[in-house]
Amino acid sequence: IAVSNAGGLGSLPCAMLSPAQALTEATLIRDSTAGRPFNLNFFCHILPESDAPRDAAWRAKLAPYYSEFGIDPASIAGGSSRAPFDDALCEVVEAVRPAVVSFHFGMPARELLERVKATGAKVISSATTVHEARWLEANGCDAIIAQGVEAGGHRGMFLAPESSQQVGTMALLPQVFDGVSVPVIAAGGIGDARGIAAAFLLGASAVQLGTAYLRCPESTISAVHRAALESAGDGDTALTNLFTGRPARGIMNRLMRDIGPMSVAAPEFPLASGAVAPLRAAAEAAGSGDFSPLWAGQAVALARDLPAAEVTRNLVAEALALLEE
Repeated sequence: IAVSNAGGLGSLPCAMLSPAQALTEATLIRDSTAGRPFNLNFFCHILPESDAPRDAAWRAKLAPYYSEFGIDPASIAGGSSRAPFDDALCEVVEAVRPAVVSFHFGMPARELLERVKATGAKVISSATTVHEARWLEANGCDAIIAQGVEAGGHRGMFLAPESSQQVGTMALLPQVFDGVSVPVIAAGGIGDARGIAAAFLLGASAVQLGTAYLRCPESTISAVHRAALESAGDGDTALTNLFTGRPARGIMNRLMRDIGPMSVAAPEFPLASGAVAPLRAAAEAAGSGDFSPLWAGQAVALARDLPAAEVTRNLVAEALALLEE
């Protein structure tokens, strides 16, 4: 709400919300932004089949931590905490009619996409390679987010199978710009006006920032996440699949150091999260982020403790000044 009212494009992540929760929150945003544009973001993953042996092996790997916190593994519920875009979530879009709908991990089924477009919303999605960007354009994207490997949170990769070959923002952006005809949005490692100006010089029509806003007072992240952000530097993040089963960038913590940030033992996305959730809850109750997904990009040290509207206005003013020099 604060970002949209300050002239930016505020975005609501909906992957961990039920349709009812998404409708409530999106309606609040619509009613609080006086017709200004905002974005609803959804995941487009395909839920994998349950794999009992793999899940059991993953829990066995976590067994020493369960013992440490006095957690009975048999009491841990399975299942997914992140839902893909479906008919019920599409009905939310149709009811709220946001200006922009964005997707991660590709695009939804054609019939759902047509319903989204029928609302008048512009559709954007993340690409981590030129190949993915071209696929998105061919499948109806109005603009493409070029997500560099520096970005915090989940990699948007859906055609690229190997995270170790992912490209940085400033190398990816001009190649995506050259490879498609729709507008390109730069994301990843952009934390201040200098990054914004550089992105525009490389062909971006807009930039997407996430980590830059995590320390704002409006941010609802946990206290341990906020504390980790305040002390993190440029070399303190890594890609990890331990918390969800899919590569995502976060601040290094005990679980990542003990097991290694990437593990073949982790169940497929998003099924890995269930086994880690009780460890996270127990550690956070004790004031520790040792088992929490502390999502953040490589420009984490550039984030500031300022209201979101002030961050937005400052970024715009400072970037325009640089571009006018």
